Amino acid sequence: MSTLPLNDIVQVILNVSPISAVRATFSLGLIVGKSTHITPTVRVKEYASLAAMIADGFVSTEPEYKAASLYFSQNPVPRRVLIGRWDGTGSETAVQALTSIRAKNTEWYAFTVCDATKTDIVSIAGWAETATPSTAHFFTTQDSDVPLGTAGNVFLTLQTALRKRSIGMYSTDNAYAIASIMGYAMAANTQTAGSAYTLAYKQMPGVIPEPLDSTQMNAILNANGNVYINQGSYYNLFRQGKMGNGSHFDELLGLDILTNNIQMAVMDALVSGPKIPQTDSGVAQITTVVDGACKQAVTAGFASPGVWNGAPIMDLNTGDSLPAGYLIQAGLIADQSQADRDARLAPPIYVAIKLAGAIEFVIITVNVNR
Repeated sequence: MSTLPLNDIVQVILNVSPISAVRATFSLGLIVGKSTHITPTVRVKEYASLAAMIADGFVSTEPEYKAASLYFSQNPVPRRVLIGRWDGTGSETAVQALTSIRAKNTEWYAFTVCDATKTDIVSIAGWAETATPSTAHFFTTQDSDVPLGTAGNVFLTLQTALRKRSIGMYSTDNAYAIASIMGYAMAANTQTAGSAYTLAYKQMPGVIPEPLDSTQMNAILNANGNVYINQGSYYNLFRQGKMGNGSHFDELLGLDILTNNIQMAVMDALVSGPKIPQTDSGVAQITTVVDGACKQAVTAGFASPGVWNGAPIMDLNTGDSLPAGYLIQAGLIADQSQADRDARLAPPIYVAIKLAGAIEFVIITVNVNR
């Protein structure tokens, strides 16, 4: 028996919401080396353990394995690492290798390059400044001019160049020492409540503290370098968690995460419905999703309530309180030019956010009276 469809009586329209764009991860590290277990064509592979690397042909004496052993020795333990191939058989530079690895995999945030020379480090630091997606470059130096504070050493070079995406440490004990603190940075970045952290004073399992005097240590710290040292006999500490330009790694990471979350939240809003109207209510839809990203920063402990000490922004004045830790403001549709309306631009949206910061130094005065 033939039959006719029911559509002319009851029509069911199925709307499936689009899948939100996958967020860039900020908890995955990359270790780059010249070992030949990964071909230049494959370029990069993921490993969840040292045993998996051994099963893939790596041996414990190879740079990538040594670096990964420090990376996985941290507490908490990172869930995974990427190993990338620098084709050392030809004339490929470290930057060319990183560019090829990034083309193959965009997931990683932090990275270190094994056995990079000073020239390599300086070039890599320049590349990291404009790499897409955003990234953080970790490196180890054993150059003898570093604790002497000699002009032109690698830390002073990056300090002069104001490199904000490179963090390095001095270690004569281990050429791959920075992989340990990179492992901590990736494993601790859970973005759960209260998870914000600083790299200052963390432990580095598998790394021996440098036997430096205070003059040598200060020469490194004043150049925005970092070092693992023993202080007060009982404490082995990573100091100080600074990037080449003097900013702190935790601020770089937190701002990269916030920028990514805002960008992806707004993109999700733009693609999830028929349209966002070019009205004040439409702008409110955008500011609502931006609000969610800012709240996450507060929940993680990266931002917190405080007083706005920056320049005035619209209705926000210097000295005003930010009880939520942030304030989102937007221009009015009525104030738009016709050109902006024709171009379908949103009015300017401003986010003022107060960072929670971190206490790393304490001065206590004890007054004694007999």
